[in-house]
Amino acid sequence: MAGITSYGAYVPLWRLSREAIIKGSRGEKAIRNFDEDSTTMAVAAVVDCLKGQDREAIDGLFFASTTAPYREKQIATTIAAAADLRRDIITADFCNSLRSGTGALRMALDTVNAGSAKQVLVVTADCRMGAPGTDFEQYCGDGAAALLIGDSGTVVEIEHWQSLSNELNDIWRRDDDDFIRAWEDRFIYSIGYVNTTAEAVTALLQKANLSPGDFSKAVLAAPTPRTHGDVARKLGFDPKEQVQHHFFDVMGNTGAAYPFMLLVAALEDAKAGDRLLLSSYGNGSDALVLKVTEGIEREVEGRRGMKAHLESKRIIDDYRIYLQWRELLTFEAQPTPPGGHISSVAQWRDRSQIFPLHALKCRQCSNIHFPPQRVCPVCRTRDDYEPWRLSDRKGQIFTFSADNLCPRREAPRVTAIIDFEGGGRMATMMTDRVLEELEVGQTVEMSFRKLASQDGIHNYFWKSIPLRS
Repeated sequence: MAGITSYGAYVPLWRLSREAIIKGSRGEKAIRNFDEDSTTMAVAAVVDCLKGQDREAIDGLFFASTTAPYREKQIATTIAAAADLRRDIITADFCNSLRSGTGALRMALDTVNAGSAKQVLVVTADCRMGAPGTDFEQYCGDGAAALLIGDSGTVVEIEHWQSLSNELNDIWRRDDDDFIRAWEDRFIYSIGYVNTTAEAVTALLQKANLSPGDFSKAVLAAPTPRTHGDVARKLGFDPKEQVQHHFFDVMGNTGAAYPFMLLVAALEDAKAGDRLLLSSYGNGSDALVLKVTEGIEREVEGRRGMKAHLESKRIIDDYRIYLQWRELLTFEAQPTPPGGHISSVAQWRDRSQIFPLHALKCRQCSNIHFPPQRVCPVCRTRDDYEPWRLSDRKGQIFTFSADNLCPRREAPRVTAIIDFEGGGRMATMMTDRVLEELEVGQTVEMSFRKLASQDGIHNYFWKSIPLRS
């Protein structure tokens, strides 16, 4: 039977102090940098999930979000290319619902159980915006999570599933809406979230012949801290001892990614034999009974998950920076995007070096060079090389420079020459950095980011960032 064989998550480095939004508010929320979106965060979560996994063995990738950067273009293919997966895999997008993540999970489980694939990645990412001054602006955070579904080596088994559909306009966004719309609070939270989730979970417990006391932890994706406690008590769970923390005070509600991010956090503290309950909500509810296996005890080198990402952070207390990053406040016209004008033809032609960041390794002298060249710059051998992925390798800063003649939200723009571990040198743009803290020899890693958008096309590439510890 198919189950979860690996998991990963991504929380952006930056946190916006809620005091910066409304004076007197406490806590913080995770916010994406100006060069991040649902695609880049999904790539980061996939990379975290694939630590210790064979990328050639992945047969499918499903992407779920309510904030996909394109209305008509598949995002799963971009993520698969950046993760350096095979081209002959199944890819699909699940969008427009906060339940799209669990919907994609159900599809992945059915795909593996049917024998159509051995391993399928399910990745969710969201970066919803609430209108300035609203509760949604306070509570909505950004992030991503990924689950690898397979039929062997499972760390979590899915024992039971219950779905419930509920048609009502409680929370929505139209195609042309930047901000979340909602009906009156008592209706959307009581009639919408609490009653619907309670109905789905109650039906699940009856089907599985289980009671709240049979669970080590309940993972409840709630829209607010108050409703999180309300639904836990209504179902009979102890909010203090039996319910996964909601992270509203340190991260916020991350939309479609929220259930999986909470699940990853719960799995980091789980032990073999624990039974978990997971619920999602969005025009209905999905509720699952999960059983943790002995595979949970396997240590995965390099995986950050939720704990390490939450601990690695920088606080922003200037609300204007947040508005600039969301393009809600601009000071000047944008100059020509970095790298010049965007070309779909050039993106296609150079796709192997843009998305998986492939360099070339000479088979004669083992020299690694980027960008790729047909003739080895060391031994002059022609057309005798193999691809060499740089995106998952660490490096050290050889030298760097800063340029203030750039858009204000990015200033100063830092360019660094990176020497990769194992060989290879590359000129990169740096992000998630503080100029005064950079130094030659500092360890960095690569992060998939958005360079610019022009004529409706998003231009993605890899940047270097200081190693998140």
